[in-house]
Amino acid sequence: MKNIALFLDRDGTINEEREFISSPDQIQLIPKSAEAIRDANSSGLKVFIISNQSGIARGFLTEQQLVHVHRRLLEQLEREEARIDGIYYCPHHPEFGDHPYRADCECRKPKPGLLQQAAKEFDVNLSHSYLVGDRLVDIQTGRAAGTTNVLVLTGYGRTEYEASIKNDPGIDYVAQDLIDGWRFIKQQIQDRRKDHKDLESAV
Repeated sequence: MKNIALFLDRDGTINEEREFISSPDQIQLIPKSAEAIRDANSSGLKVFIISNQSGIARGFLTEQQLVHVHRRLLEQLEREEARIDGIYYCPHHPEFGDHPYRADCECRKPKPGLLQQAAKEFDVNLSHSYLVGDRLVDIQTGRAAGTTNVLVLTGYGRTEYEASIKNDPGIDYVAQDLIDGWRFIKQQIQDRRKDHKDLESAV
């Protein structure tokens, strides 16, 4: 049986939004985001971070600096017994930077390349999986990959939702924050599993 995954945007979803984070000191978890990830771990989901990091192409940070940023993020989550199974990021931008970072790639959201890579490497069923993010680009990515999509109102979420995307058909649920989004997702999973058991017992 294929895995179910929870795909999470990083800034504004797990940790507080900071424009082009380049230092570990800028990482601050949004309250209860670790709790949501920990419960997703306990529920048997694979949890991935899916992030555009065009600051690399723009020259705001290097990939080595990003390693240190992600190390701090993982450390903060681990202190609350929350685990990330993989981090996938796009360092490219189609208009900024030099080779190899200036590129019209397949991994930059809203293209679904990062989700497809994770799905291939971890045997994930994308149609049964979930994406949570604070930007329209996240919702578009999930829609392209076939996931169920949750918009959180943290980070840029409230601004984007109120400005332009209230009626976007790709949004399956609007959540106050990641823990609220996770509770919606958990109920969806429980309902799906119950329906599956009911079907099996009826056969």
